Order: sequence, then structure tokens, then C-alpha cells
Amino acid sequence: MELDTFHIAAYAAAGIAGVLVCVSFFMKTIIPLRMVAIASNIGFIIFGIMLRQWPILLLHCALLPINVYRAVEMVRLTRRVKSAATYGDPSDVWLRPYMKTKRFAKGEVLFHKGDTASLIYYLAEGSIEFVEIGETLKPGHIFGEIAFFTPQRKRLLTARCAENCTVLSVGEETLQQLYYQNPEFGFYLVKLVAERLASNVERLEAKLESTPPITPQ
Repeated sequence: MELDTFHIAAYAAAGIAGVLVCVSFFMKTIIPLRMVAIASNIGFIIFGIMLRQWPILLLHCALLPINVYRAVEMVRLTRRVKSAATYGDPSDVWLRPYMKTKRFAKGEVLFHKGDTASLIYYLAEGSIEFVEIGETLKPGHIFGEIAFFTPQRKRLLTARCAENCTVLSVGEETLQQLYYQNPEFGFYLVKLVAERLASNVERLEAKLESTPPITPQ
């Protein structure tokens, strides 16, 4: 049976929507994926209306607002991160909604040097002392992330509460999910690790310079 222009247009809309569904399977970042899904939903809705395919129409009318909501949600999060990054550490924006909160008393140890790393922390209140180097971390920063990038996954320092603290924590699985949702977070985390390592190198160099040379006897 020869198809008229009306049916050709309907099947073209469905064909384009189907191609977009296939494309979405190869996408790794969430915002472009949602945009493609929205376009696919619209294509199938047009097809369903034109040819009165009610099950297809109802399905994609239900999926469309979900995809729009998720896309808007991620765009807003990205804007908040960029805004926060302008003023400093954006970790609060990225991680806090996904973290578990726990309170620690002064003197409690979160982890010892050599412990296996399973969590990354965010200090909300109080201060954390890194015992081996005598430095103190103030609220509003991530800590404990370097161990995630070492082959042994071991803590490099001991973290002890210098006062009563409110600490948030997140596990590796959640971090991976955040990375796949928006790789910008992954780049931020790598940048943070690089800055910490550079600071460690500078501290070591300063220590070596202040150590008096050993004179032969």
C-alpha cells in the first residue's frame, strides 16, 4: 500500500525518535542524554497522535515530564557548582546532598595513618587536626580523598577532631555515580588531589631545607 504524506511524516517522526533512543545508549553524560531522551519522547508523541497509537502516546507523555525534570535538575546543579567554584571550594554543592552526617567529640579519631580508605569526608563544623604534620582543617572542605587515588588505598595521615565536629561522609560507589552524571565533578576532584599533593611536596621541600646538613665525622 502506497503511503501518503501524512503517514510518511508520522513514520519519519517515529524513525527519528527510535534513532535518538539508540544514540542515548552510547552517551555517558547525563545532561546531553536527557536532552536526547526529551527529543525522542516528543517524536514518539507526534507519532502516537498522528496514527492514534494510544499506548505509545501515553508512555511517552508519562516519560517526557520525568526527563524534563531531571534535565532541569542537573542544569541547575551545574550552574550552582560553577557559581560556587567562582568563590572557592564547590564540594559543598556537589557532595552534601549525597552524604551521611555524623557528629564526633573532641579527641575522636576519624581514621589512622595506614587504615584502608573507604570514605571521603566533608567537614561541616569544627576543626580536624592531621596529627603527623600538625595542620588543622577548617569547615567547608573535603578531606581524606588522596587515599582513593593510591594503589594501596591506605590513609597517609591520622585525622583527629581538634574540637567537637560535624562530619559528612560519602562512599566510592556514590562518587562514581556523581562522576558519570557530570564529569566536571571528576575534574574538580582530580584538581583537588593535585593541589593537596603539590602542598605535600612543598611542605617536604621546606622541611628538607630547614634540616641542617650532616657533616662527615
